[in-house]
Amino acid sequence: MGFEFIKKLPTPDEIRNQYPIDAKIKALKEKRDQEIRDVFTGKSDKFLAIIGPCSADNEDAVCDYLLRLRKVQDKIADKVLIIPRVYTNKPRTTGEGYKGMVHQPDPEKKPNMLAGLVAIRKMHIRAIEESGFTCADEMLYPENWRYLSDLLSYVAVGARSVEDQQHRLTASGMDVPVGMKNPTSGDYNVMMNSCIAGQHHHTFLYSGWEAHTDGNPLTHCILRGALNKHGQSISNYHYEDLRLLADTYKKFNLVNHACIVDANHNNSGKKFIEQPRIVKEIIHSRNYDSEIKNLVKGVMVESYIEDGNQPVDGGCYGKSITDPCLGWDKTERLLKEVADLL
Repeated sequence: MGFEFIKKLPTPDEIRNQYPIDAKIKALKEKRDQEIRDVFTGKSDKFLAIIGPCSADNEDAVCDYLLRLRKVQDKIADKVLIIPRVYTNKPRTTGEGYKGMVHQPDPEKKPNMLAGLVAIRKMHIRAIEESGFTCADEMLYPENWRYLSDLLSYVAVGARSVEDQQHRLTASGMDVPVGMKNPTSGDYNVMMNSCIAGQHHHTFLYSGWEAHTDGNPLTHCILRGALNKHGQSISNYHYEDLRLLADTYKKFNLVNHACIVDANHNNSGKKFIEQPRIVKEIIHSRNYDSEIKNLVKGVMVESYIEDGNQPVDGGCYGKSITDPCLGWDKTERLLKEVADLL
């Protein structure tokens, strides 16, 4: 029973000073942040593809994957803006299993949080240096935000975290888009209330400080499907679901109405192979209805080098050790098809 305090960890400022970024990365992030911001504010009609592994478990494989994405991005840059998923925290439904690189830099070894904090920062820096992409990560632990805040261009709040006060208030202090997923129940109102909290200013306790935030006008919705009372998946990516969200937005005092649709999780029933079909249906709905086109800013896809997933000790390079992902050949084809359909 109780806590065992193992070691005192460096503060975000200390880690950032040990592993700083140069002027080139700062300038690239500013440019990327503005391009992404313009999509959410309606100044740009580019379509966002937030795409990448379920969890970033191996630095070499992740950076290899990002270099492949870069080649595709250069071909479809006039229509699609890619934001790679480099997720270093992995929420677990029961708390068991691999919790991401921040816990275990080596998935087959014991947790080491200090090594994890260093590993995730070094990986994100390498990703930017090699691919030119600033990336997305999930905010599983709000207090960890500032370890990566000078590197990330997009943040997602998961279905199990979206009702948490600290996640909502921390989002209100971020200067990049934050996507609030619908909870596992599928309740739109919970998601919308999270967006209200994220867009408003707050004073609250954060990492031992009394902190004040100005509100984040880029806080928005992510539809990821839901579960019914029997634990069965319910999708919410269809035309009727998107129309309902468009109408729901009108009832709330929010700016920059926007939605990202997650093509995996309960929208696919975790059948990764369904993601291309789901993405194409979403684009069809956008092309059919101008209001939905203005609302749906992009999609989220779980993708890696190899199809499917494997155990932690599976040993297959570029294959997910958490949820199954779409392999590279299918990913490349999907991204090109998306550009053609827009």
